[in-house]
Amino acid sequence: MPGLSGDPGFVALSLDGQVLVAMVPGAGGPRVTALDRLPERLEEAAAAVGRETQAERAEVWATVPGRPAWPWHWAEGIGSNPAAPDELLIRLLDVEEGFLHGCDRPAVLDAAVSHPDPHVRSRPADTFRPKLAPDQWLRLIRAEPSPNRRVLWAEHARVWGTQLPEDLYDDLLAGPSRASAAELPGLPAHHLPGLATDADPRVRAAACTRWQDLAPPLRDRLLADTHEGVRTAALLAHHTDTPMPREVLSTLPEPGRALERCRLSSELETTLVRNGDAETRRALATNPRLSAHGITVLAQDPDDDVRSATALRPDLTEEQRAAVRYAFDPTSMSHTLPWVERLHGDPDAMRRLAASSHPLIRRSVARAGHLPPDVVERLAQDEDRTVHLFLAESCEDAPADMLLDVWRWWDGSFTHPGRPRNHPNFPRTDLLRYIDDPDGRMRRLALDDPQSTPDHVARLTRDPEAEVRHRAAEDPRLSPADAVRLLNDPAAHVRGTAIRNPRLPARVLAGLLHHPDTARAAVANPAIPIPVLHRILHVAEAAVAARR
Repeated sequence: MPGLSGDPGFVALSLDGQVLVAMVPGAGGPRVTALDRLPERLEEAAAAVGRETQAERAEVWATVPGRPAWPWHWAEGIGSNPAAPDELLIRLLDVEEGFLHGCDRPAVLDAAVSHPDPHVRSRPADTFRPKLAPDQWLRLIRAEPSPNRRVLWAEHARVWGTQLPEDLYDDLLAGPSRASAAELPGLPAHHLPGLATDADPRVRAAACTRWQDLAPPLRDRLLADTHEGVRTAALLAHHTDTPMPREVLSTLPEPGRALERCRLSSELETTLVRNGDAETRRALATNPRLSAHGITVLAQDPDDDVRSATALRPDLTEEQRAAVRYAFDPTSMSHTLPWVERLHGDPDAMRRLAASSHPLIRRSVARAGHLPPDVVERLAQDEDRTVHLFLAESCEDAPADMLLDVWRWWDGSFTHPGRPRNHPNFPRTDLLRYIDDPDGRMRRLALDDPQSTPDHVARLTRDPEAEVRHRAAEDPRLSPADAVRLLNDPAAHVRGTAIRNPRLPARVLAGLLHHPDTARAAVANPAIPIPVLHRILHVAEAAVAARR
């Protein structure tokens, strides 16, 4: 159009945020518009939109979905709507299964593991924390057409505490993935003779992991096997109790595994702990069958890594551990030591280890689900604040004052979302005193106090910190006017939370359903009536079917 091909125009805001100026070019020359009292105008507009009667809401929802603009966005977002009934989510499985990653509804998961589409069936299991019940795991495994994935799901099921029935082991061992199935934990012992004499060397090698359950003739047969991989697996299993001489170690294609797990002859061990290279000594430092003499030598090793590995051995007394000059980076990622985890149910062991000089051991103690009161008290006063964090994330006995202190610097992790704030011992009262705290993290807590009011919510919607406004935006006491106003918040996550707040007026929410930037979040708003959700899903079903 004439006059529109040059200067595109501009929009400018005064430094005090009060005046908005816009220049738009046109055929008759540029047009300039200025608005003063901008914040006041926005407040007035939000208040006006927020006034909505029940009849007006019903009238709005009667027109939805209308002409669908973004049905694929609706399909992707509707599974996150907490108001969506089970039957709607079960219908959604035919359209979009991504919501299953966070789904914990038994009826929906039941339908998912019985679904004809293998992608839908596997989605609830292929997630960080599967919510499947044991019977659902078993149905998933039995329905899986891929032999390899059947074994994979069986492994996952075992990890998450499901016991596999004998007939399922029978089926898995009879299939094409017999070698993988032979490695499953809990395999009934009556299968072992067949595995030890199987034609497939991978299966025979897997049988060696159950060495103590094998009869002596089968052990002898595996030690003399013609396949190198089977002989190696047998030798490693045999020498967990029987000392391994130098001549056997020298025949192994990868001696590292023997150094880490086998009992060595005294002559071989003495030589290696003193004269082996650094890699050899590091492997020996983790060997649970090392002699007391070997441990003493490695505790004084010139290599930091060797001493550091030795310092974490379970067979050291705490006095011995304290004497080792180990290296430890307090900022490094920590994982719970398996041997400490196995002692979590032993109160005396927890008392002893909570006093350890090694921070990683104390951190591992703090990961226990429950601890004696004196151990909790000691760990809550630990000089290592990561100990406090792990106690807050994992221990149900963590004290309230420590949880509040952790909240000052920690907001939750992917593995423990919501902690420490959602810990059962986290303070729930006397939090309104923080509404004027200089730290925004503490101001966020004020709305958790049962004495807080809608006026407190309204106040925090105007807080200078986005995280505080975000907390207000998710509050069910948010006023419709404030919900509308927060749709224009400068922080995207505040806007997204306001879109999902059920206090948002229907006419505004209906408009958001038809915008590409907001449709996915808007359809997750629990204020949308269930009949409307069904109509939206019907439209999404048709759009996805046409796309396919």
